[in-house]
Amino acid sequence: MIAVKHRLALLASAAAFSLMTFTASAALPTGATAPDFKLEGALAGKPLTFSLQQALQKGPVVLYFFPAAFTKGCTLEAHDFAEATDDFKKLGATVIGVTAGNTDQVGKFSQLECRNKFAVAADPGAKVAAEYQTQMQMGGKTLSDRTSFVIAPNGKILLSYTDRNPDAHIQKTMDAVKQYAQSHS
Repeated sequence: MIAVKHRLALLASAAAFSLMTFTASAALPTGATAPDFKLEGALAGKPLTFSLQQALQKGPVVLYFFPAAFTKGCTLEAHDFAEATDDFKKLGATVIGVTAGNTDQVGKFSQLECRNKFAVAADPGAKVAAEYQTQMQMGGKTLSDRTSFVIAPNGKILLSYTDRNPDAHIQKTMDAVKQYAQSHS
């Protein structure tokens, strides 16, 4: 019961966040070629360099952009991706979260909120978010908008989904990864 109340409180805060004034752009569409990138980040609190090209050699990549670590909606989304990471791995997919907000917090966020399950990368200045056309302006800052992509090993975007509410991101990305796995088995 406490967990349900906590989740409802987080959702209410996320809804309030989504009502704030901001501007955003449309993300790269399904079928587009995903821009390659390398970013510094962390997995289980340990520093790493994430390379999209290297990750795609292992299988599809679930790339999700989020505004800022330790905010209500981003924490909910990180928990949900952490719970689903083993299922993504069984399907051969790698999960990576990327943020342009409070980039100095990715190590701690990867440990606490991502529960040591998947890597989180820092995108200072939202440069990679710009390449994926998933930026938003809020409070005078350029942040990454809440957008999830599923990228096939050939670099083509299989799913492009933007929604400030974190709830549907895991299901949409899982469905796209399952569809890819079924068509390539």
